[in-house]
Amino acid sequence: MKRLAWVTDAHLNFLRPGRVEDFYRTLSASAADAFLIGGDLGEAPDVALHLNALGDRLARPVYFVLGNHDFYRGSIAGVRATVAALCGARPDLHYLSASGVVPLTEDTALVGHDGWGDGRLGDYGGSPVALNDWRLIDEFAGLGRADRLAKLHALGDEAAAHLRAVLPAALVQHRHVLVLTHVPPFREACWHEGRVSGDDWLPHFACKAAGGAVAEAAAAHPDRQMTVLCGHTHGAGEAQVLPNLRVFTGGAVYGAPVIQRVFDIQ
Repeated sequence: MKRLAWVTDAHLNFLRPGRVEDFYRTLSASAADAFLIGGDLGEAPDVALHLNALGDRLARPVYFVLGNHDFYRGSIAGVRATVAALCGARPDLHYLSASGVVPLTEDTALVGHDGWGDGRLGDYGGSPVALNDWRLIDEFAGLGRADRLAKLHALGDEAAAHLRAVLPAALVQHRHVLVLTHVPPFREACWHEGRVSGDDWLPHFACKAAGGAVAEAAAAHPDRQMTVLCGHTHGAGEAQVLPNLRVFTGGAVYGAPVIQRVFDIQ
């Protein structure tokens, strides 16, 4: 059996340095054998520094994906390249968007991808929501509404393609598969303030393309169990999407990072 501690939306850039160290100590003091980090650890200038510090302080495997805030004041391509290089130099850090199937135990495997709010759920055309993403991430700067939607579609499709590439092998070889992602892949899992997000926020808070890939895999392997861990909305909740597919969405408060859950896996 292994024990996994799951953290999402820690936003460590909102903490004073002493509070960041306190959080590192909280994680280190846990009885976890490994850690799952679900994105939004920091921002582009510091996310690699936080990952490096986690590796140093925890001395146990850290499996992670990135969230939209991790690209703020930088670029998606640049941050992904930086953290991939960091993982290449540190065998204890594992960026799941650039990884295949990770066997955790004989029964359980881990896969994952950043995901992205891909504009396909809710009412993108009528939504008045303006995210900081459009100003603070290089790939979105200067894009009009139509070009932005095309970019969101492309990012969602990238997540779906990765999941379709790794899930079949994971499900053939293991009875239980954990999927770590940042953005909820289903409407039912898009929790915010105690209820599912409305049509204004769903385009930005859910990744329909990734959800399609996950649901297809679960339906094709009804004798296997899948558990999805996501965040992004800062609203906690659970959704039983299919009989063999359960989704946990992590809650978050700026300035107060916590361990969302501890999972004991066989």
